[in-house]
Parts: sequence; structure tokens; C-alpha cells
Amino acid sequence: MEEELTESLWVRIKGRAGAGDIIVGVCYRPPDQGDRADEAFYRQIGAASHSQALVLMGDFNHPDICWRGNAAEHKQSRRFLECIDGNFVLLQMIEEPTRRGAMLDLVLTNKEGLVGDVKLKGSLGCSDHEMVEIKILMAARRVCSTLTTLDFRRAGFGLFRDLLGRIPWGKALEGRGAQDSCLIFKGCLLQAQERCIPTKRKSSKNTKRPPWMNKVLLGKVKHKKEAYRGWKQGQVAWEEYRETVRAARAQVRKAKAQIELNLARDVKDKKKSFYRYVSDKRRTRENVGPLRNETGDLVTQDREKAEVLNDFFASVFTSKCSSHTAQVTEGKGRDWENEESPTVGEDQV
Repeated sequence: MEEELTESLWVRIKGRAGAGDIIVGVCYRPPDQGDRADEAFYRQIGAASHSQALVLMGDFNHPDICWRGNAAEHKQSRRFLECIDGNFVLLQMIEEPTRRGAMLDLVLTNKEGLVGDVKLKGSLGCSDHEMVEIKILMAARRVCSTLTTLDFRRAGFGLFRDLLGRIPWGKALEGRGAQDSCLIFKGCLLQAQERCIPTKRKSSKNTKRPPWMNKVLLGKVKHKKEAYRGWKQGQVAWEEYRETVRAARAQVRKAKAQIELNLARDVKDKKKSFYRYVSDKRRTRENVGPLRNETGDLVTQDREKAEVLNDFFASVFTSKCSSHTAQVTEGKGRDWENEESPTVGEDQV
């Protein structure tokens, strides 16, 4: 690479077992940089974009680029857009200005889901640029599962019914009690199951499909993976692999946009589907917040919060309500402080 013409640093992060490496590039492009240095930098991007996972960040000094419309005013900025489009580094993660209303600092990646939690953290020292904080989400180690489960898709239910139908249940269960009859039926059922229903290895990863995934998209994704393996083995040209990736990515984006449009349009009639989709998209889950115990002190530890909740629910089955139970019900139009809460006796249980 022509390091003497460009200010850039490239690092390869070794992936774990079963995961590929990640190429991370950091660069600075001066505002008055010439075409020769630009072309040298674009060749670096082209070489690095052959990696399956690439993160490129830095100060590119292209304030005239409109990322929503993928357009620019100046020639050098249009050439930059052509470069990243030609190497399918299509995802620009920064959405807010990073210096005086202009978006000069960029974070680019060629893989969806690789970069997340992008935040602007304010200026550092005398710099007039915003600090950008990102997270590179590396894949976890793939563990081969040894668990097996029944494969009902390949089951022979006709033979299964035939085997159970041949058994003279009247004679087999004659004079037997409920426990013995259950054991006999269970043994016959398991024998028929072993003959008619094959087993398969249970996947260790989350196999739940996203709501926008269908058979057509599954075929596109599978074709993209096959093209990648073929390109790594030298059986598929780089241009063919690039077009396959672009086509698959365009179909996935279109399907995501369509499902989100449908959810937003039908939110009044299908609230559960809408909030389920939003919940699945969130990376964090809300925990139980701080609680107040009987003395009025805030409780933050999990064990202490569990004890407070246990005391609260247990108070329902006692003769006297705790003080915090009375505070919860206060102001609802009925004075519960002078009344006893309902009790549950053993005969009622």
C-alpha cells in the first residue's frame, strides 16, 4: 500500500474459532488533498474491502455529501462515493454532524450488524470535532451442540399410527391399574416413536427467524454464502460475488422496510406484533428499578429487591398490610388503613 501518500492505519483483528477476521482502518484526509493521494487511498479501500468484515473510520473532509440521497456537489466527493459504492462499503453509521454542523467524521462498514451503539461524546480538549464512540460486535465462539431433538418433519406418522393400532389395548390393559396402564402405554409409544420419528442435532444458536425473512430471502442469503465460498476458493469472480452481495442486501433492506411499514400502519389493530418487533430490536433489557423497603430506604441490590417484592406479595395473605402496601393504595377513593386485608385459610386453599 502507498503509505507515503495517505495518512491511514490498518489493523487486522483475529476472529475466534468459526468466525472470520475483521479489518479496521483509521484515516485522515486533509481538505486540500490531491487526486493522486485520493486514488492511492481508494486502492487501499479496494484491497481491504475483500475482507468479509471491514470497519473504516476517520476524518474524510467531505462536508458536501448528502448521505440520505447519496449525492455530492464536488468532484472529489462524488469520486469518494463511487469508490465506496464500487467496493460495497455501503453502510455509513454516523447520522449527526461532527464538526460545526458538518458531517466530516464517518464510520463505514460492509456488514450489517457489525457496528453498533454509535454515540457522539463531545469534544476532547481543544478539538472542535465530536468524539465518536462505537462498538464492534464480534461473533461469539460457535459451539457444536451435542443435544438431539425429534425431527417431526421426517417422521412417518402413517407407520406410527399403524404400529399403535395393531396393539390389542383391551387385552393389554385388562385388569391393570392406572399406573400400570400408563407405563404400558408409554412403553409402546416410545417404541413406536423410536422406529418412526428420527432425531437431529439441536442447533446451539438462536434459530428464530426474523419476521421479514421468507423463502425467497433465505434463497438469496444462501446464494450469497455459496458465492463467498466460491470466491474464496477461486471459483467465482470478484465482480460476480459483489453483484450477488448487492442483490441480497437490497432484497433484505426492502423486506425490512416493508415489514416495518406494515407494522406502523396496523399498529392500532395489531399492537402486540408492533411491540414484539420493537422489543426484539432492542439490545438491552430493562431490569427492576430501585425499590423502597418498609423503612423508606432505597434498595438497589437484586437480593434485597427480591426480598422487598416477596414481603409485598406475602402481605396479601396476612391479617395486616405493611406500610408500603397502604401507601400504594392511598388516594384511590377508599381508606384501607383501618381495614384488614382478606385472609386465605387452609380450608379455602
